[in-house]
Amino acid sequence: MIAALLFSFAATIALVPLCRLAALRLDCVARPSGDRWHKRPTPLLGGAAVFAAVVAGAVVLGVAGPLWALLVAACLIFIVGATDDIFSLKPSTKLVAEIAIASMLLFFGYRLEWSSSLILDALLTIVWIVGVTNAFNLLDNMDGLCAGVAIIAGVTLLAGLDPAAHTPQGLYVALLIGALAGFLIYNFNPASIFMGDSGSLFVGLTLATVTLGGAFSNNQSSLFSVLAAPVLLLLVPIFDTTLVTIMRLLSGRKPSQGGRDHSSHRLVAIGLSERRAVSVLWTLAALAGAIAWSLTRNPAWSAPVAMLFVIAMVIFAVYLSRVRVYQDTDRFLLRSGTITPYVVNFMHKRRVAEVILDVSLVSLAYYAAYRVRFDNQAVRVYLPVFLQSLPIVLGVQMVAFFIVGVYRGVWRLFGLMDGVAIAKGVAMGTVGIVLALLYLFRFENYSRGVFIIYATLLMLMVSGSRASFRLINEFVRRRRAGSERLMIYGAGQGGSVAVRELLGNPTGDYRMLGFIDDDGTKRGSRVQGYPVLSDYDGLVALIDGGAVDRVIISTHSIPLSRVRELQTLCADRGVALSRLDFRLEHLVAVS
Repeated sequence: MIAALLFSFAATIALVPLCRLAALRLDCVARPSGDRWHKRPTPLLGGAAVFAAVVAGAVVLGVAGPLWALLVAACLIFIVGATDDIFSLKPSTKLVAEIAIASMLLFFGYRLEWSSSLILDALLTIVWIVGVTNAFNLLDNMDGLCAGVAIIAGVTLLAGLDPAAHTPQGLYVALLIGALAGFLIYNFNPASIFMGDSGSLFVGLTLATVTLGGAFSNNQSSLFSVLAAPVLLLLVPIFDTTLVTIMRLLSGRKPSQGGRDHSSHRLVAIGLSERRAVSVLWTLAALAGAIAWSLTRNPAWSAPVAMLFVIAMVIFAVYLSRVRVYQDTDRFLLRSGTITPYVVNFMHKRRVAEVILDVSLVSLAYYAAYRVRFDNQAVRVYLPVFLQSLPIVLGVQMVAFFIVGVYRGVWRLFGLMDGVAIAKGVAMGTVGIVLALLYLFRFENYSRGVFIIYATLLMLMVSGSRASFRLINEFVRRRRAGSERLMIYGAGQGGSVAVRELLGNPTGDYRMLGFIDDDGTKRGSRVQGYPVLSDYDGLVALIDGGAVDRVIISTHSIPLSRVRELQTLCADRGVALSRLDFRLEHLVAVS
């Protein structure tokens, strides 16, 4: 496998410059446009180097024979993609070709094994191959994103592969990883060449095929081929495609039309740089891959983690869907009439989604409590008890949440009192569940420890879901690549408010350096996660050294003489000086 990886890596490094030259001569260039992200003409056909390195490696290493059907399909999809790069095919034409290639793979034994129905599995297999192939095609929307996610998926596949079996598939995946790594050198931001449809369709088809049931096995569990590989392994491209498709349909657009509305584009829209946006998606792909791998080793513990991760991804998708990327959305909807008022009204009823989320979290917390309390064998014994009591747990807990007002809060403004309401709901629900089970079943065969663990887990899960929007905002805020270096004078309550107001504004272009405060006891402490750096003398030194672009005064305790001195200093050094003032203005005097 190491030899395969090194061979394709070296081959791709050598072939990419040739493919770039060929793309320029053929005028196969991606030019900037309204629905494309890049800002300068960039050659395509980088995928040709990846394809050639993988196929050549398969021939040299002798795996072309056992994998001839996959290689034939790979050649066909590469031809489709290259034709689209050069001549631009219609989406319907590409779809027909993809269905035909997927049907050929199905005929030669590549199929999902998700049900007992061969017909249903056959249809699901075609949908899976076509869907994942197009998912990677759509994911190729920012420098390094598609190649990086594909490398992570390939590494996870090799980690879950039984080294004693299926050597041809393992070598093939190693060839793909090496080729993509070589291509990524040229494709990382700022990219000098793009993969193009010839590469993204080839990569998508390859990963969709090798994750089908039976291609990879594990001696300890079959969940890798049944669940982990097909879903978690490729979760990021599936996530991005689902988000884009749903949001385009809700906005009255065709799913096949281009646009700057992918998950990577939305991350940049909220303030991340392109590299950081790609890194976030790489990290999510790695986490999903790690969970997929762990399912093959310890499915009992990994299954709840996988469910929680999928729920977190759904919440993340909801957060990204709130990012405004369609400037003409409202006007377009009114003109087209695509979405009825009923559907629009339903989408604004977020409480429905909150209830559905909490039903999932309650079920997950209750199941996880049994997993934490008992070992695998005992859990099987207690499974009938769990199933018997689950409806009671759901009913009582949801009523308790409603009574204490859990569904009156606003996620993006989640605060301490919202956490208190959740704690009351969890406590009331847990006590009510225990009393109900005591009355109905005299609490026979039930464990008190299970409900203590359940309450703890549910509190963490529900609070985490409600605080998720604020946590994501904070994450983005601290990684926003602002150009104006900001220092706040005053590390008290006013300074804390100033940080939230200034850095929480998505239109702001600030990069927070820290606080200045004349109280020496605050030196070295942190306010809102930012350090208190120095006193007034330190601020003067920073201004004189050109290390600050803007100073915000957030307190009224500074003497007027010092404020005037600071005004003069900032004016001389070209530093902006402002005061953030919070006062109560009486509009009507009351006698």
